Amino acid sequence: MSFISALRRQNLTGALIVGLAATIAGCGFQPMHGQRSNASAAALATIDIGLIADRTGQILRNELLQVMQPQGPARQQPYLLTVTLTESLQNLAIKRNEDVTRANLTLVVSFVVSRRSDGLRLHSGGAQWVNTYNILTSDFATLSARENARKRGAEQLALEIRERISVWLVQTGGAPRRR
Repeated sequence: MSFISALRRQNLTGALIVGLAATIAGCGFQPMHGQRSNASAAALATIDIGLIADRTGQILRNELLQVMQPQGPARQQPYLLTVTLTESLQNLAIKRNEDVTRANLTLVVSFVVSRRSDGLRLHSGGAQWVNTYNILTSDFATLSARENARKRGAEQLALEIRERISVWLVQTGGAPRRR
């Protein structure tokens, strides 16, 4: 009896795996890093990354250049990525003597991909990143912790923006088109 039960269980498991694979294939699932990834990378290189205000914006722009155009920009860049960045600080851990020991750094971006020739908005989106850092007795240590949080936030937001634009490019066939 146990041999037959084990055989049925194996058949059921095999049928379940085949059914799951068919469901995933039928829903339109496509891996982002498959055959189209080269087309997506080439399309990312055709998007010029505009200047972003402030020091954190400069860090974010440099990160975007590294993750979106690792081989450098395309000769022709008919599209423009415009990014707006806002930063806020919120005190978290406040002692009874009103000393603050922790803070949240929040970075929020909104971005628009538009066509240079006529300014037509092709795609837009946004992302947010929050990090907590310690406020120490040494001003230099606190400043270093805050700058480290900003840099990590810019790195993560650049990856998030790239992923969102890449998904859009895969959905539109690798070439920016109006949404």
